[in-house]
Amino acid sequence: MPNSRVAILRTRPETVLRDYHRLLNLAGYQTVIAKDTDTALKVNISWHFFFPGSSTTPWQLEGVIRAMKKDGYSPDLIHACHNRTVVIDAHLGERENKQLPVVEAHGLRNIHIYEGEEWINIRDAVGDLTKHFLCLNEVYPQGFMIPRRFIGENIIHLPTVKTHVFTTTTGAMKNAFGGLLNERRHWTHPVIHETLVDLLMIQQKVHRGVFAVMDGTFAGDGPGPRCMIPHVKNVILASADQVAIDAIAAKLMGIDPLSIKFIRLAHERGLGCGDPRDIEIVGDQDAGAENWRFAGPFRKMTFAARMQHQIYWGPLRKPIEWSLKTVLAPWAYAASVVYHDSFWYPLKAKALMRDVLSSPWGRLFRGWESAVADENGYPSSGNEPAEIERTGMRALIRSIGILGTCLKEAPEFAARRTHRKGV
Repeated sequence: MPNSRVAILRTRPETVLRDYHRLLNLAGYQTVIAKDTDTALKVNISWHFFFPGSSTTPWQLEGVIRAMKKDGYSPDLIHACHNRTVVIDAHLGERENKQLPVVEAHGLRNIHIYEGEEWINIRDAVGDLTKHFLCLNEVYPQGFMIPRRFIGENIIHLPTVKTHVFTTTTGAMKNAFGGLLNERRHWTHPVIHETLVDLLMIQQKVHRGVFAVMDGTFAGDGPGPRCMIPHVKNVILASADQVAIDAIAAKLMGIDPLSIKFIRLAHERGLGCGDPRDIEIVGDQDAGAENWRFAGPFRKMTFAARMQHQIYWGPLRKPIEWSLKTVLAPWAYAASVVYHDSFWYPLKAKALMRDVLSSPWGRLFRGWESAVADENGYPSSGNEPAEIERTGMRALIRSIGILGTCLKEAPEFAARRTHRKGV
């Protein structure tokens, strides 16, 4: 297996922009991301509400864009890329997580791939590669669609360091999930690990270059990617090897990477290196040797997570899971929105966020719109802890609108409307 390299640096607000530039070059991104090709910055929005560690941070996005411009990449060939899910409002998320102001400040295109983009059947996009899929041929016997614009362009994934109730951890490999699968991606949940391996094969086939930059300034433990216990960890990572960066992130969290099925499967198939013993760590090597001893996602799962496990892998699979492939599926979307947005976030998020929001990163987030950067970072991150307005009753009220949008845009209902128009 070729040598895999993961760059890791400690960082702080005062040096974060300089650190991101150094990080990308330590990981050799200029040898992977061609300058004459359009590059998608695949933004991660795991929750449309702000929750530390859940979504791409504004300084992560800012740091990558500034680094690329400094190294001679044309802003005309860089764009932010967003996908949509039935339970996450990406337009709300890019505002609440303060990603949109970064994109607009640099004058980049902001592409939501479900809005006006052309999609192509996977069999036309990758040909015989489909014969090597572990599961997607069985999940989608007629194939599935991927964005045509992905073919031939670079992609830089912008995940965060966090746990996940389906995949143990989530990072670079999982960040492709929303962009490469259609809105019925929940059909793959029972075989989610195999799905991520298939998606990595697709990425390596269709993209000219694949790279990942992972933010661990905040990191999430517990039943992620939403209802987590956030921590301040002050590290950032980058790699051209999607398997290796996920492996090192898992190791930092105190989880054996090869015990995670999607990492092990990808490693065994030579799609990347999942064994930390064979991964070169560059940068702050002592940071790469840390063990945060996270509890992981399964010890204290939320009610919603426990029910999902029962439906996808437990005794409820036979009586209920079939409904998620029919017009009845929106019941699950509504249940997710009601639990996470109408119950958990209004009642529990503020208390769990309190400590990390008083950190330098929390203060930087609060004052992001007025933060003044120098060539190194943000010399002043303010004195006041971040104050998240959309909690409590405000979050509850906003969740009602999200629920309406969720049901309106459910693919099962959209398909029926399209059918009626065609009759």
